[in-house]
Amino acid sequence: MNASTGRDLAFTALAPMIWGSTYLVTQTLLPPDTPFTAAALRAIPAGLLLLLWTRQRLHGHWWLKASVLGALNIGLFFTCLFAAAYRIPGSLAALLLASQPVWVLLLARWWLGTPLTVTALAQCGLGLLGVVLLLNPGQSELDVVGVVYALVGALSMASGVVLSKRWQRPPTVSQLNLTGWQLLLGGGVLLPLVFWLEGLPTGVAADHLLGYGYLILLGGVLSYGLWFAGIQKLKPFTVSLLGVFSPLTATVLGFVFLQESFGVLQWLGTLSILFGLLLPLCIALLRKGMNRPELALTL
Repeated sequence: MNASTGRDLAFTALAPMIWGSTYLVTQTLLPPDTPFTAAALRAIPAGLLLLLWTRQRLHGHWWLKASVLGALNIGLFFTCLFAAAYRIPGSLAALLLASQPVWVLLLARWWLGTPLTVTALAQCGLGLLGVVLLLNPGQSELDVVGVVYALVGALSMASGVVLSKRWQRPPTVSQLNLTGWQLLLGGGVLLPLVFWLEGLPTGVAADHLLGYGYLILLGGVLSYGLWFAGIQKLKPFTVSLLGVFSPLTATVLGFVFLQESFGVLQWLGTLSILFGLLLPLCIALLRKGMNRPELALTL
């Protein structure tokens, strides 16, 4: 790996690390119980900036498709993310949301007819086992509603990912532009809910402004910019593996700043999910090692 690739990896990994800090920011800086406001503020400014940067338009039926993808990937997903972050520890919420690849594999089999390989089945099994261990039925203090929000969020994003694959991006727009439209349209869907269910804040404290500013500038604009810059420079397989930094960051920050702790079963569940996410890398390393003794993986 040369210095340029290492630098690209480091900058791209910052995106999921920033996303993993969302849970800490939500619990410590945002006003309580305002998931629709937080989701809309995270999505809409970032979407507008991406669209101003790319300056491309959708055409025909893609307005409807982008609205559906925006509702699943952004509107519902962001709302569930923040709603879960208000109710359960950020480490638990992030790991439950990290089970998304399991649902992608299952939905791709159902909607696209994609065959389930042995590796995919192993990932599904490890992911589902991890979720069961994380929920640990013996925990009396577990907020069931928060858990449901996290799992619905994972399923929502997985549905959007599979639909994106099924519909295929139109050649007239870039992936960055399509993401901008999804952020804008998905955030726009939330505005009526913001006014109806939460209303405009009557007073905003300094820590609230700091939290919203972090979500907009770092959690939205910077992180998406870094992520898509990495997609253009690195192999897709490599980029997909970097997503593991989101639950890892949430877990570390929750442990350090909020004194969140896991029991033995939950730590086993954490390892199960993370190993499931990294299983393709482990297999690639093993195969590479069989062919090249030095075990050098070209990322």
